[in-house]
Amino acid sequence: MPDLEIKDLHVEVDKKPILNGIDLAVRSGEVHAIMGPNGSGKSTLALTIMGHPRYKVTRGTIHFDGRDILAMPVDERARAGLFLAFQYPAAIPGVSVANFLRTALNARRAERGTTAAAGERKNTDIPIPQFVKLLADKRKLLEIDESFITRSVNDGFSGGEKKRLEMLQMHMFGPKFAVLDETDSGLDIDALQVVARGIEALRAPDVGILLITHYERILRYVTPDYVHVLIEGRVVRTGGRELAAELEEKGYDFVREELYAGRA
Repeated sequence: MPDLEIKDLHVEVDKKPILNGIDLAVRSGEVHAIMGPNGSGKSTLALTIMGHPRYKVTRGTIHFDGRDILAMPVDERARAGLFLAFQYPAAIPGVSVANFLRTALNARRAERGTTAAAGERKNTDIPIPQFVKLLADKRKLLEIDESFITRSVNDGFSGGEKKRLEMLQMHMFGPKFAVLDETDSGLDIDALQVVARGIEALRAPDVGILLITHYERILRYVTPDYVHVLIEGRVVRTGGRELAAELEEKGYDFVREELYAGRA
């Protein structure tokens, strides 16, 4: 069974239809790229998967590991192993990167049950030495300076720094499925290559990745198993890496022309 399976998904925002029947299946170990012009519904798809309350599902289903995630609140989706890297990450002044990561990691590790003997919740917090080592290893992977972790989350960060922090979170949390919403936007070539290495380093037989992007350039460094073109809230074409190169060369007009010709 696919790790993430979307069927006939229709979504509206403020009563305006955005997604108009998305069908998509991403299995563990696969990287799927979603490409499309502005307004095609790419970010809507990402935020709907994670449960943003503004996005209303009017029809269709989303299942993750066989579970109906539309019935799950946002925090439960995260605990189930879903991760979203935001297109525009929010700043959290006064909260250091290190404290944010450790608090979030401990929340992921926490057990819901209680000990049979004491009737108290077990302490599942990650030991500080283990956390420090894990953080150091991930910083090295993503070429992040140690001073980075004492700064407030995204407060005064450049665009590239924000995207590196999204990658750092992803690797610290170890999700089963990562949705990356235009993680490559606004990056220079050096930052792009670092982010791409972070994505490739997450690839594993038990991890699925949905990479949303406008441009083909990140796909020169991250090799997708499938590329899907999203137009008018629908997946209108699917192919391999060569489809991304064709889009880079021709733009989206040729896909639109094929789409409208098929409707004639």
